Amino acid sequence: MLSIEEIKLLIEKLEKVKKEDLQELIDFNLKLLKDIAVAVDINNKEIINRLDKTPSWFLKDLEAKKKLPSVSSAVARQVQSKIFQFARTNIYHSLEIGPGNGMFSMDFRTWKSNFFLDVLEDRGPVIRKLFNPRHHKYLKFYTTRNTDCSNIPQGSCNLVFSWDTFVFFTQQHIQQYLHDIKRVLIPGGYGFIQYADCHHDVDLGNAQRGYWNYNTKTAMEKMLTDEGYKVVEMNMFTTGASYAIFKKPGKQNPIVYRVDEITLD
Repeated sequence: MLSIEEIKLLIEKLEKVKKEDLQELIDFNLKLLKDIAVAVDINNKEIINRLDKTPSWFLKDLEAKKKLPSVSSAVARQVQSKIFQFARTNIYHSLEIGPGNGMFSMDFRTWKSNFFLDVLEDRGPVIRKLFNPRHHKYLKFYTTRNTDCSNIPQGSCNLVFSWDTFVFFTQQHIQQYLHDIKRVLIPGGYGFIQYADCHHDVDLGNAQRGYWNYNTKTAMEKMLTDEGYKVVEMNMFTTGASYAIFKKPGKQNPIVYRVDEITLD
């Protein structure tokens, strides 16, 4: 039996390959699939649009990742190389959403201050241990219940970063986050975020077993453009490591990101 994720992927593919000579067949199958998807959505809403994970779930997940990291050293180095491209100024702040155990948190030391936003209230002590005590005054921690980042100063950050976090969010949650962080970014500020791209089997498998939430590159790009961002780069370091780099309109940011060509595994 097709999963709802596979049904939605098939709908997306059929919508992309419309040809005049196949129009009638495609339209019929599209209608059938959409009717099925709607029916399944109605009857299994809690399964399809899986609820955002709770703070206790995230804490257990982080404990498991201490023993078995989910990000390989090769991918971590590639992520860091991207972060460093944004690190050529110290007049603005950075924001990391969902720092977790702090895998990338120290890579923001060159910014004026480092803001961290998480649903867990205990991330401050965890992240501070990674830094020299003299740097602690530049670290600021905020707790969110959903997507709220209203405590972070408006127009203060030229980079918002998140890895291994947005893959767990529903599309509705992601859309709201993208909307909320616009307030935090300066004009011309960038976002660099990992997301689930269920066009690929690894991501789709994670969504089907309920670990990640369903998302695709097509849907992510639409959410970004709907929120008024310019999509700068959408690529992946390897399967299961898809990312989007996007920019808020404006010219206040002295950093101009240059797209790199990435060799996929």
